[in-house]
Amino acid sequence: MKPVFLHRLYTFYRDGFKNMTVGKTLWILVLIKLFIMFAVLKVFFFPDFLNSRFDSNESKADYVQQELLRVNQ
Repeated sequence: MKPVFLHRLYTFYRDGFKNMTVGKTLWILVLIKLFIMFAVLKVFFFPDFLNSRFDSNESKADYVQQELLRVNQ
């Protein structure tokens, strides 16, 4: 049952993307936007906080545990 459903779903989307004209351009714009959001913005706005402040995995784990306990209180 599942393989037939998955195959039908795959062929549905494959044929739909083959017949697209304007949709292909829109999908390219969506993929570019996702790349900018997750790759470029992450580098500039979300620095690696734990690696810049702690040297060992134990100290990172202790810090995260303390912060989680502090937030939950």
